[in-house]
This record gives sequence, structure tokens and C-alpha cells, in this order.
Amino acid sequence: MISIQTALEKATQLIAASSDSATLDAEVLLCSILQKQRSHLRAWPDKILDAQQADLFWAAVAKRQQGHPIAYITGSREFWSRDFQVSADVLIPRPDTEVLIECALKLIPVNQPYRLIDLGTGSGIIAITLAAERPQTHVTATDICEAALAVARNNANQHGVDHIQFYLSDWFSQVPESLFDLIVSNPPYIAEGDAHLQDGDLRFEPQSALVAPDDGLKDIQSLADQARSRLHNGGHLLIEHGYNQHHAVQDIFKRFDYKNVQTTIDLSGQPRVTYGQWQP
Repeated sequence: MISIQTALEKATQLIAASSDSATLDAEVLLCSILQKQRSHLRAWPDKILDAQQADLFWAAVAKRQQGHPIAYITGSREFWSRDFQVSADVLIPRPDTEVLIECALKLIPVNQPYRLIDLGTGSGIIAITLAAERPQTHVTATDICEAALAVARNNANQHGVDHIQFYLSDWFSQVPESLFDLIVSNPPYIAEGDAHLQDGDLRFEPQSALVAPDDGLKDIQSLADQARSRLHNGGHLLIEHGYNQHHAVQDIFKRFDYKNVQTTIDLSGQPRVTYGQWQP
């Protein structure tokens, strides 16, 4: 038998060697198992965990000791004030991507028909968030991974978003011929062999969703090329990329004749999202 307080203290000690946020990690893991808010831990420090709760907690702590991401252990991560299901088949949602949402929302009219597609949707955070924020928008989402699409569909159902069409597709390959007002993507953009791939959560995330050839730019170049035949005149392409890739991405956009090419910084002040307008 062990109390909440004692369990948290022991877990913090165990996790400390592999995490800079051991106390928070322990609290998040226990809250996930108890299905309670962190305030519950402070209000009831002497409450005894039952055998099942304790077993689940120590199993979760062991995974965190091994470096497994908190999001994969708990199966969820918050994004844009919504909880999304995640698994090892999808990238973990990050605050950096919220700048892509902000940019897209500035382009999407509030109460008018509009068509957008999210390429490489993963857990669906971009498509679902935009669909929820702009209910009049017709949203399409694709991914090359069936398991990722299953996660995205579950998230759409969880958030009551029913106006998204999902396609198992390598970018546009299986998407019916149609034109869009906005094409968005958070594609693979990390260079092969990048040392960061051996750090933190990246070690456990799907490499196919992270890594691209040609210094991480091949998929971005392919998207910029293909999107031209799928955009309405005046439509926009909006892509998330690495903090040090904005000059290269702008050059790609301009080489493919996009106009009004701009880059927006993320919450850390790093160049994160580049977009351009198609005006043939």
C-alpha cells in the first residue's frame, strides 16, 4: 500500500535521471491513471492507491525512465485547448504547429464555403482544429499510414467533427481531382542523419513522418510542385518547416512561381511556417 504523495516522491526520484521535469512527469502519469486533475493530488496526498492503480503507475514510470514520451504513455496530448489521442504511429503535437493554425485561420473566411486539404495529417490535429474553428469549411485530410488515419478518425469523432474526408494517400495521389482554396502540411523536414533525431521524444516518433532527403527539403519541394495543379487561382499553400529552413523554403516557393511568399515565426521566435499564393 502506498499513498499518492509517497508514490509521487519515489517516481520523481526514479524519473530524474532521464527527465528534466521529473516531478511534473510523475504527476501527469498519475493523473492519467487516476483520471483526475493535478489539484486532486494536492488535495488528497494521503489517499492510498489500490493495487491496480499502483501497478499501472509503476509500469508507466518504468517507460518514462526508458525515455518514452509522456504523450505516448498516456495516449493523449493537448493542442489548441483540445485533447487529442496519440500513438507511436503519429507525431506528438507541438506548440510550434499552433502558428500554422493561426496563419490558416487568417486566410479562411468565417462563414463562407471554403475548401482546404491537410496533407500528411497524422493525428489530425491540423485538419480537426481548422474544421472545428471554421465549420463552413470543407476539409480533406490524407496520410500514407493507415494506422495514423485511424487515430485521426478517432480524434475527429471524439471532437464531433464530421465534415472531414479522409484518404489513404501519398500526398495527392489518391485524392479525387478537385481544387482547393488552401493546402496545408506539416511534412517531414528533418535531414537524414540529423543529430537531433537521437534526442528526447524524437527517438520514439515515426521516422517516416520526420525525415526527408535533400537536407529535409524533398517533400516540401514535392508539395510545392504538386500543389500548383490543385489550387484555385488565388489559393494558398502553407507549410511548416524547420527553424533554419525558411530561406530555402522561400526559394522553393518562388522557384515554382508562388506570389506573396511570407514566413511567420513560432512561439519561440523561430521561423516556422512559410506560405505563398498561387496566381497562374
